[in-house]
Amino acid sequence: MAVLPAAAAAAYQAIAQMGANATPTAGAVPADVSGAASFSNFLSDAVKDSIDTMKHGEAMATKQVAGQSNIVDVVNAVNAAELTLDTVVAVRDKVVAAYQSIMNMPI
Repeated sequence: MAVLPAAAAAAYQAIAQMGANATPTAGAVPADVSGAASFSNFLSDAVKDSIDTMKHGEAMATKQVAGQSNIVDVVNAVNAAELTLDTVVAVRDKVVAAYQSIMNMPI
């Protein structure tokens, strides 16, 4: 599966914007010196946002089938969901490749 450069750039921009707009929540774990807690919060928020984007795309498609939505809004929502899925798959592939690279290192 090929990822278009424009789609990748838009995905990276969306993730960067997500990180810039992140606000601490009341139940958030305070960041320790290593910054691991803040990365885990960022990753958790990114996954939740991805799931919400896909659910919104599905909801818009369902509304269109029922005749309750504008086709332009549906196309935009489905494209956003597709871009999110492509980004998640690309990140997953990079994580798996990094894991395999670490496992192949000589000790």
